[in-house]
Amino acid sequence: MTDFRAALALCLVVLLSLVAQPLGAQPVRAQDARFGDANMAVALYADGAPVAGEEWMLALRFRPSAPEWHGYYANPGDAGQGMDLTLDLPDGWTMGEPIYPVPERLVIAGLMNHIYEGDYTVLVPVRVGSDAAALDAPLTGFVAYLACTDRICVPQDARLEATRGGDFDRWRAEVAPLLDREGGFEIVGETLRVAIPLPADLALSDPHIFVRQSDLGGGARVDYAAPQRFVRKGNLLVADIPLAGAAPEGSGLASLSGIIGFGDGEGLRFDAVPQSISIDGAMPLASEAELPSLWLLILASFAGGLLLNIMPCVFPILSLKALALAKAGGDERAARHDALAYMAGVVLACAVLGALVMTLRAAGQQVGWAFQLQESGVVLALFALTAAITANFLGLFELPGFAISGRGPSTSGSFATGLLAAFVATPCTGPFMALALGAALVLAPLEGMAIFVALGVGLALPFVAVGFVPRLRRLLPRPGPWLARFRAWMALPMGLTVVALGWLVWRLGGWTFVGLAALIAILVVAGLVVLLARGNRLGWAALVAALLLGWWSASQPLAREVSAADSLLDPQPFSESALAEARASGRPVFVWFTADWCVTCKVNESVAIEREATRAAFEEAGVVTLRGDWTRRDEAIASFLADQGAAGVPLYLWYPPGSEARQLPQVLTPQALPDLARDPSPAAAPGSDR
Repeated sequence: MTDFRAALALCLVVLLSLVAQPLGAQPVRAQDARFGDANMAVALYADGAPVAGEEWMLALRFRPSAPEWHGYYANPGDAGQGMDLTLDLPDGWTMGEPIYPVPERLVIAGLMNHIYEGDYTVLVPVRVGSDAAALDAPLTGFVAYLACTDRICVPQDARLEATRGGDFDRWRAEVAPLLDREGGFEIVGETLRVAIPLPADLALSDPHIFVRQSDLGGGARVDYAAPQRFVRKGNLLVADIPLAGAAPEGSGLASLSGIIGFGDGEGLRFDAVPQSISIDGAMPLASEAELPSLWLLILASFAGGLLLNIMPCVFPILSLKALALAKAGGDERAARHDALAYMAGVVLACAVLGALVMTLRAAGQQVGWAFQLQESGVVLALFALTAAITANFLGLFELPGFAISGRGPSTSGSFATGLLAAFVATPCTGPFMALALGAALVLAPLEGMAIFVALGVGLALPFVAVGFVPRLRRLLPRPGPWLARFRAWMALPMGLTVVALGWLVWRLGGWTFVGLAALIAILVVAGLVVLLARGNRLGWAALVAALLLGWWSASQPLAREVSAADSLLDPQPFSESALAEARASGRPVFVWFTADWCVTCKVNESVAIEREATRAAFEEAGVVTLRGDWTRRDEAIASFLADQGAAGVPLYLWYPPGSEARQLPQVLTPQALPDLARDPSPAAAPGSDR
């Protein structure tokens, strides 16, 4: 890697020195080759004689002296140099854009180059003028380009004189043909979205877009090494291409062109104009064989929601919900209405959150499940809410009809409890959820919504069953004096949730942010206590003050950066280039994605990752570790998660040497990682999703 970068730097120095020469002081026709074309020879051919007023096709034929030398596309990618061609044309003659074959992708040290290996031809159209006297004159020119291997780059140049002849039929077949219809493009945040008109039945195995423009305006450019995401919408192929930096509004890019490659050297040239592109109803490009059936995804989402009932996020609320149902006694009608109202609240919350995620992703935002916890305002609201629930459990105030009050059920209270339970459950992810929710974000909107609704039904099912089956209600303990003590004890896990959220607030904004969050929570609790006990205006004033302070706090930029927590495994921060470099080392690679608000992540870290046994096994096997922290929004991590089919965190990937990633289960056992390190073969990924 070091040799490659050093060679690349040397090449750039040489090229800059060429640019610095006063070439403008001498005529183009007098320009002589300085470096020659020994490493990659070039010859100029003409397709017959020029005809006045018509297009005349020329061809630059490049021939490397050895297989290790390669040339570059017009946009070389992260490194390299496109060719610079000048033709000595008579007055009235014009040279068109050179036409290239489909390039190949070469990734070295996390940098992607667009290259050609072996012999290749670039066609150059020329519009011939009407000057008949110039038709018989020889055509000359000058070309400068770069020839590289994986370790060294050498500038090349040559004086040209066109020779009539050459295999133009074959060369025309080798370049990428132009689509007969224009496509569209738009820049949304840090994503370039391109829509290309292609028949829906055209099979695509490995599409990739090579954008011709290196500057998209305002200094933004394509992040060449980042994965490109493709979806189909009828006869449109839509690609989301990550950018290295967001393009400013009004950057003025009037057109876009490039080549879409299909693999094996096949592809098409395209031109695109600015337009708004919607991907509502788009389908993932993956074949149906690569994705489970919709019914299996719905079943996985349902099972994931069912398991959320035992997660620590929602257990205190659900425990009191069960007791509220028990108070319904023999009133079958009231119990069923209560259960249905609770389910309606849960399903509505899951559906709204799912719809919001899909809408934001369709607009080009890289977000995932529980994305709202990356927003400071939502974290403040959740902190104040859990503090108020804790105060309620301790008996500081009562909410009539609300399940967490410990009183009997009511339809409106149960609906609100369902909304609350689903919202509080979002930091938790469990088994089965990753596959289902990841697929929901790339499926058609109705299919995606079905998966989110199934998640809500699974979360609500136990209490629907209790409401509809009297025998289950009779299994619940009968209300009595012990209920007040139990309710107070439930303040303990909810209070621990407040502490955990307080830690997240500190991680996001430091002690100043913690102080603001504490003041908001105090105002909320005090306002509810006064309002429900006395009903006077002082309670309303405290609640309004908490709302205004929360709104102001959420609107302030968080200057504090989230620093990575210490780890026994000493991981590198995740990036595409760091992952490419780690995999190129020939050693096993373990990558995990986490967030401070993800309860499952923290449990896994304490149980399986941050263990001395794991550290010793990884050290013995030479495992390279990378960690992606998604506590705050990170477009690169969100894009990578989407490419892995994951809707959120946690995500654990194991790369055996020379093999592709294997997804590990979302719940890790203590011995899972040490066992992988001792047997790092591709098959040694117990319980992997793929």
